[in-house]
Amino acid sequence: MEPRFVPLPEPGDRTVHHTEWAGEARAAVGCAGLLLALSLAVDAGNQGLALPSTMLWIVLSVVLFAILLPDRVVASPGRVTVQGLWSRRTVYTDRLSAVRWPEGIEQRLVLTDTDGSRAQIQLRVLLANPSLWLLLEADARASRTNGTLREGVRDLDRLAHRVDRDTTHSVFTVSGLR
Repeated sequence: MEPRFVPLPEPGDRTVHHTEWAGEARAAVGCAGLLLALSLAVDAGNQGLALPSTMLWIVLSVVLFAILLPDRVVASPGRVTVQGLWSRRTVYTDRLSAVRWPEGIEQRLVLTDTDGSRAQIQLRVLLANPSLWLLLEADARASRTNGTLREGVRDLDRLAHRVDRDTTHSVFTVSGLR
């Protein structure tokens, strides 16, 4: 077993949440509110507020909020739930059938279980929450041992290497060694 810099969650409560979600949600609200306030102020200063333009700015602000609002990720042993604005997807991580981490711009881990349920987790969520990653990795390794994980072992190893590298880099940076 490779050394880890972050301990596993306490045995009493094994539920792990995306710790930065609340701040990211507040930022989404702030950006959408700022767009609405500034656009209404500029519109009012130029030609006065009219119902069609006000409705347009409100709709654009709501769309911006929907785009910026991150998915909420909650994991417990054997299960990961990803809840977006309009959907909720639960994957049983103790019986994964596929793990994909596509190369490219979109940095998401795609999990599929034996029931066909599918969820996507952004890589930055896993990097910001090492306990979430450790729980997910332990369940994925158990799926591999049980024989249900047939696709994506290489992606899982590549992601483990990436998380370990970034965690090590953070430890060195915080300790002043880098």
